[in-house]
Amino acid sequence: MTEPEDDKGRSDDRPKRPHASRPAGAGGKRPFEPRRDSSSRPDRGARPDRGARPDRGGRPDRGGRDPKSGPGERRLWTKDGKPARNDKAASKFERPPLTEEELRARELRSVRTRHDDPEIPDEVTARDLDKVARNELKTLNKENADAVARHLVMAARLIEEDPALAHEHAISASRRAGRIGVVRETLAITAYSTGDYALALRELRTYRRISGSNEQLALMIDSERGMGRPERALEEGRSVDRSTLSVPARVSVAIAMSGARLDLGQAEAALNELEIPELNPDVAYSYSPELFDAYAEVLEELGQDAEAVTWRERAERASAALAGEIDDDTIEVFEEDDDESAASEED
Repeated sequence: MTEPEDDKGRSDDRPKRPHASRPAGAGGKRPFEPRRDSSSRPDRGARPDRGARPDRGGRPDRGGRDPKSGPGERRLWTKDGKPARNDKAASKFERPPLTEEELRARELRSVRTRHDDPEIPDEVTARDLDKVARNELKTLNKENADAVARHLVMAARLIEEDPALAHEHAISASRRAGRIGVVRETLAITAYSTGDYALALRELRTYRRISGSNEQLALMIDSERGMGRPERALEEGRSVDRSTLSVPARVSVAIAMSGARLDLGQAEAALNELEIPELNPDVAYSYSPELFDAYAEVLEELGQDAEAVTWRERAERASAALAGEIDDDTIEVFEEDDDESAASEED
């Protein structure tokens, strides 16, 4: 950033006050001067016509008025003779908006810093990656696609036991394929798991722009919460029509919104966020244990301990039933693939 011309040559130990050139009186203060009324002012006679200025060859005068502009119209000019940004003629000189390719290239700068790829065991292959995710890598050449797939596999395997190392694998994948949606999604999830909520939020927005999907809305809400902004978290949750989400995503959003309400001390509103059709103790889906447990937590916050204990037990029973650890006729277990069919029945 270039220093102003007035500051050049000024020694470092000299104070840079805006009015340092004003004369000072005794004690370093300017002497007080009483306000004079109009009768005490000397007669200066008629003021000359300021509009009568010599021709400057078509350039605007120092008052900022362009000879070609209409009367009373002021124009602002920069050193290069181009209009300033807030001048209505500035659009001729402003840079056109960035294209999608340029936007994505700018977003990639955050992962272009020096980075050493973590090691991958030889037994890990690209075919270990989920088929849907592998299909997204088809735009890459085979060698690069295989390397990216192996890093994604490692990130998924390490996300629970070693989030930092999982994040290193996600960074390696993003350096090779930063324009692939599943890669940016993985980078966001691993960043969230390491507590880097700002990076997670930025990567989730990039993922949404690339894929057009709002399925990670709950993680965006929780990232805002992690940054200490529960109000922004609620705004994020209200920005999307939840009926457009899958059932598991809708449940996750409800849990995240409930958490944001608790952050603000709104326990009753937090309970209302969770009272959704999926809060059914007689069935167990993949999302049921977490939903039941979140409901119990809000009940405890409201002082309804007996009901909270009941929902805690329901959460444990649903989790055990999904894992096949118990054979309980009182709860019906549904596989994850049945979530969409259940949603259509509810609709």
